[in-house]
Amino acid sequence: MPAVSQAVSARPAEVNQQSVSATGSPRNTLSSSSGIVVAGSDSSPSPLLQTPVSSASAAMISGPITSTGLSFDEEAKLVYGVILSLRNMIKKLSGRDEQFVNYRTSAYKLHLFETISGYKFVMLSDPNADSLRFVLRQIYVGPFLQYVTRNPLVSMDSKECGIDNEYFRSSVDRLVRGLSIFA
Repeated sequence: MPAVSQAVSARPAEVNQQSVSATGSPRNTLSSSSGIVVAGSDSSPSPLLQTPVSSASAAMISGPITSTGLSFDEEAKLVYGVILSLRNMIKKLSGRDEQFVNYRTSAYKLHLFETISGYKFVMLSDPNADSLRFVLRQIYVGPFLQYVTRNPLVSMDSKECGIDNEYFRSSVDRLVRGLSIFA
């Protein structure tokens, strides 16, 4: 699932169909009903103040295909569905509402950090990587709180645009690129 596991960075607002990479939408964000999933591409940063997605850009969101053969949004929804399914399975098997922090397949390892308020931070890594939950917590207590929750201009109820804040994206990008496992 390369589109979800890449570092977070913004994409220019004006994107034509030929310049859209395999990672998908021009904004590469998807929000869910109880949390927000954010991913991005390696394209150049856009201006600090983002404009709303045009209808042409919105039409491209589910169009481009990733290396898995799925559109970016479908891939992100599958990741979110896996998280919900695993939580339900754990609750049924243990009889309690316990949390899982990661799971591993032969291709990737999914790391999860969930806040008390219900935001879910997910990162995919190499299957042999140590837990990256501390990184997800750093994203929450650092860039997320600073640039998203404390920003009165960010709509937290938006299910269509996700997090569209250049400072947040660049801060997360620096944090992730600075990790020794990504060097």
